[in-house]
Amino acid sequence: METGTGVNALTIVFAALCIFAIAYRFYGLFIATKVLSLNEARKTPAVKYSDGQDYVPTNKYVLFGHHFAAIAAAGPLLGPVLAAQFGYMPGLLWILIGCVLAGGVHDMVVLFCSVRHRGRSLAYIATQEIDRTTGFVASWAVLAILILTLAGLSIAVVNAMHNSLWSTYTVAATIPIAILMGLYMQIWRKGDVVGATVIGVVLLFLCILSGPWVAAHPEYFGWLDIDRKAMSILIPIYGFFASVLPVWLLLLPRDYLSTFLKIGTIGALAIGIAFVMPNFQMPAFTDFIHGGGPIVGGPVIPFIFITIACGALSGFHATIGTGTTPKMVGNERDVLFVGYGAMLMEGFVAIMALVAACVLVPADYFAINAPAEKFQALGMAVQELPRLEAEVQESLMARPGGSVSLAVGMAHIFSKIPFMEHLMAYWYHFAIMFEAVFILTAVDAGTRVGRFFLQEMIGKVIPKFADKEWVPGVIITSVLFTGSWGYLVYSGDIGSIWPLFGICNQLLASVTLLIGTTVILRMNKAKYAWITGVPGLFMTVITFWAGIWLIVNQYLPGGKILLATLSVIVMLLMLFVIYGTLRRWFALLAIHTTTKDEYGEDVKVVVQE
Repeated sequence: METGTGVNALTIVFAALCIFAIAYRFYGLFIATKVLSLNEARKTPAVKYSDGQDYVPTNKYVLFGHHFAAIAAAGPLLGPVLAAQFGYMPGLLWILIGCVLAGGVHDMVVLFCSVRHRGRSLAYIATQEIDRTTGFVASWAVLAILILTLAGLSIAVVNAMHNSLWSTYTVAATIPIAILMGLYMQIWRKGDVVGATVIGVVLLFLCILSGPWVAAHPEYFGWLDIDRKAMSILIPIYGFFASVLPVWLLLLPRDYLSTFLKIGTIGALAIGIAFVMPNFQMPAFTDFIHGGGPIVGGPVIPFIFITIACGALSGFHATIGTGTTPKMVGNERDVLFVGYGAMLMEGFVAIMALVAACVLVPADYFAINAPAEKFQALGMAVQELPRLEAEVQESLMARPGGSVSLAVGMAHIFSKIPFMEHLMAYWYHFAIMFEAVFILTAVDAGTRVGRFFLQEMIGKVIPKFADKEWVPGVIITSVLFTGSWGYLVYSGDIGSIWPLFGICNQLLASVTLLIGTTVILRMNKAKYAWITGVPGLFMTVITFWAGIWLIVNQYLPGGKILLATLSVIVMLLMLFVIYGTLRRWFALLAIHTTTKDEYGEDVKVVVQE
């Protein structure tokens, strides 16, 4: 396989920044003003139903931090790394095109829909905009996907943090720091975001600097040397408290604080690339675009779209965009900045992850990410890997999943910066900790969203549960939901179900785009329906294609009957939702008259918010 393409990583990074900036300024603003008609005069749910618990009007920059931290999990970090198997070009093109035309649109539209529906869930929106049956089916599908997602994300955190003093110390320290920030902004100096930011960032910086010292003194901090099983219990416990405590006390400030670490690290990586100016070692296309790869078995189409996942488009974002975030939007016009802007930021993270993977020698990249037997079958010889292993003081061969190769790629770039030559091991362990923090912020927000879902669903049978301020209901649903994904994390059974997540995630994204199209049609904006309709229909075809390919070519031949059955069930549930959505489209298109809603806007049908 050829190496050393001559393509400079800095060129790719600069081009991506320009494309995302132009997209936000023109395409995002066009959708916000012409299609959605964002109106700052309309009171948002955060203002209408402010309760100091879940509905809290929030500064848009703080909310951006929460939203970005909640949606940016393993996908934009690991997906592009795994997709580098196909070469750098397929992943690069889909991240750029997908973020602008699909992911950003998806996130902004679903956030808008929830803000217009009292900050309620995607299932509630489907019930109001389509019909009750479709909403009921959608609720079960979304709940199942959330449980799978949070279990998988939590396992990734457990794998990164267990038996690691440094990682556990730094990640755990963000909890008391966040509580301190929350108390400062809400109680001691209400609304003082700048002061809270300074306190949080300074304390976080001190924790990061002291991490190596903590790791070097196990005699004092040995209690942080937590094994896998214990960590598998502690993560769900944290998720429970993030779900039941007031959003301003832990969840919001912690996600906001984590965003500084996330964006700061990605920014530092960009600066490092500017200093080092590395060339891509991975070719534009590899021989695996036709399938048979050691990391992703299927062909580049449709699997590039499934593998990149959250780096370009993610259904999981719909659960956040209809969960915690819409209950904190203080001004409807903030939907553009928070929804579209955060997705573009996540796309830039995905670009950086792709760069970190592609600057490695291909043989070394495959040696890290492929199982040992599959790498041997490639007939490749590692080149720089023995030196890298010595520098990071860890074994790197056959460590599939993407996280290790990403950390190696990041550390490799950082260590090339002047005066950083001897800090390879520091940067490698810092990158592992960074990945854990990156993922955990999606776990806490996702758990709170799952609690909202359960309260809505049980509330239809036992109305008291629908009261978000009823403490017993909050605790019971939090225990049920956290226990569901926590059990999978502890038992490890999710390992066999994880391949389903990619399919479920993209199916949910396509369905969300189609539901968003329904809202646009109802608002009498049929001429703009293609903005969500085209990517929604495209991803529907792509995802069913990938799902059927997996069933026929991997699950059934491999005797994985459970995986095949679950895949069919999920696709049938989503097919039912898609059918109901398309039927609603035709009904709306048949209406040729309009009526005015309570704000004086012409719509085809008035729907209760």
